[in-house]
Parts: sequence; C-alpha cells; structure tokens
Amino acid sequence: MQIIKQPFGVLADGSAVAAWTLISDDGLRAEILDYGVTIRSLTVPDRNGSPVDVVLGYDTLEEYAQNRGYVGATIGRFANRIGGASFCLNGETYTLAANDGVNHLHGGEKGFDKRIWAAEETETGIRFSLTSPDGEEGYPGTLQVTVTVSWQGTGLELRYHAQTDRDTILNLTNHSYFNLDGRGTVYDQLLQLGADSFCMGGPGCLPTGELLPVAGTAMDFRTERRIGDAVDSGEPCVKLSGGYDSNFVLSSSPAAVARSEKTGIVMTVTTDQPGVQFYSANFLTPRTGKGGARYGLRSAFCLETQHYPDCIHHPDWPTCILRAGESFDSFTCFEFSVRQ
Repeated sequence: MQIIKQPFGVLADGSAVAAWTLISDDGLRAEILDYGVTIRSLTVPDRNGSPVDVVLGYDTLEEYAQNRGYVGATIGRFANRIGGASFCLNGETYTLAANDGVNHLHGGEKGFDKRIWAAEETETGIRFSLTSPDGEEGYPGTLQVTVTVSWQGTGLELRYHAQTDRDTILNLTNHSYFNLDGRGTVYDQLLQLGADSFCMGGPGCLPTGELLPVAGTAMDFRTERRIGDAVDSGEPCVKLSGGYDSNFVLSSSPAAVARSEKTGIVMTVTTDQPGVQFYSANFLTPRTGKGGARYGLRSAFCLETQHYPDCIHHPDWPTCILRAGESFDSFTCFEFSVRQ
C-alpha cells in the first residue's frame, strides 16, 4: 500500500489541513482529510476497469467548512439524534446543543466532523487521533478517540477506538454519501439490507421506541430492490422523513450490499454495530461538488453503521454508555467488487 500526504488548505483560524491518499495494492484509492477524518474521494474500478469516484465531496476546504450535510465526515461524540438535546447518566442530567430543532444532532455545534485530527502512518494505513475534553459540547468525560483507516484487500476498513475517564455516551460513524454510478441520482441503484426490523420514526426523525418488522412495507430491503422503488412512498415510515432516513436493526451479515447496474460496482458493508442508518439524501440541498458536479436531492445514499438513534432514552436497546476505564472498539468495512 502507498500513502501520500498533501496540503489541502487552511481554515479561517490558520490551522492547516492535509489530505492523505491511501492506494491499495489493487490500485483502489481513498483520500482522507484530517479535518473530520473525512473521506473526500473513494475511487474504484468499474466493470471495464475504468476508475469511478463513488463518494460525494468538495474541491476546497472552504466548502467543507461552510456547507451543511456532514459529507464524508466522521461523526461524534454521538451520531444521529438525541431527543430534547439532553440525557441523564448516573443520576445527572447533561444539556447538549439543540442544533436540530429541539433535538441534538451529530455531536452538536462543533462535533468531530469539524475538528482537525492528529494523523500518523501505521503499518497498514493512517491512524487519526483526537482528544475531546470533559464538557465539550456538554458531554461528560475526557474522551480519547482514534479512527484507523486502511485497505484490507479491496475493502476500506474503519476501526474506531475510544476510552474515557468518566462515564459518558458514545456513538461513532462515518457519514459518506455514496453514488455507485459516480454521478446523477441513485433512484436506479440497488440495495439489500441485513435487517428484519427498523426503528419507527416520529416527529423530528426521532424513534418512537417501536421496532417494527420490515415485511410488507417500503422498508423491506431483505432482498435486493431499487432505492427509488418506494423512496417517495406515502407510508408513514418513509413520508415523515421525505424519503429514507431510518435506523435498520441488523439481524444478519453483511449489513448492506449496494450495486450499480450502470458501472457494475458492488459495495458490501460489514460491521459489528447493531444498526445502520439508511439515508436517501432527502435534505441534501442543491450545491456544487467535486469537479463542478451538481449535487442535490437523491444524489447519493448513506449507510451509517451505528447504535440506534436516541438509544440513551431507550434502556432496553443496545447501550451507548461507555464506562470509565473501559474501551470502545468497533469496525466497519466497505468492500468493492464488480459484477458483469
């Protein structure tokens, strides 16, 4: 594997940002910014051997700093939403930023996506490290976090590690926007999810607490189907969010398999996390991306491996609590192949 480091820009406060390109032995390329551990590009071969960049991104650091949408970024301390922008832990209530209506979203006003991470080469890839001090964005505990990005064959693997000196909550993910055609919309791209149930959503995209079966609904991706088949369905599970924006409860592996009939590119997602948020870019406003590409509604899809949203308020769900002295370790791998 080859690693190339290049300057990418300077933030308004004078902080320099670098882009790290990881080239696999098979020639697959991933460009990662140390700003937010952001996957800026992910280039894989199509069925004809031609390179296709399968993620959305921007040409400049200024665009990453100014545009909303968390494009390609690592999300923390808590991915997805926390109802009422507060939670109780060990009898103490913690108040967070209400940056999504009355709720807390993706770590707050300055989450991990807006931080510059320290970066170092390892034997297999790049290790990005960050210290989140006690009280940052309202969360308890000083948190030490690393994300190690590497190529494992034709799979881009993200390994997360975290430790805290006080009990806290944690939910880490990557928010890449995928388009396996490389351009256009994703209506005709195919998706299969290893999930028999999903978290029913209510107002503000918060889960109601119900875990409902996907069978017979617009949420049924147990067998491969087009993303566009029911993305505009009138069913409450879809209509409330203007498309797909729900956590699927994983029951089998792989977590997801996505495919483009145009390019033949297949992406297989494996993880040890209990859920995956499937998002069909319902709120992606019109904007210019890499190379002048136009992005907007349905220009991509996200598969955010995670704990269930707002799980701190649902104690019967898999816990997001990280205790002092314990370690959080998790992985997600995006593996690429082609189908003729």
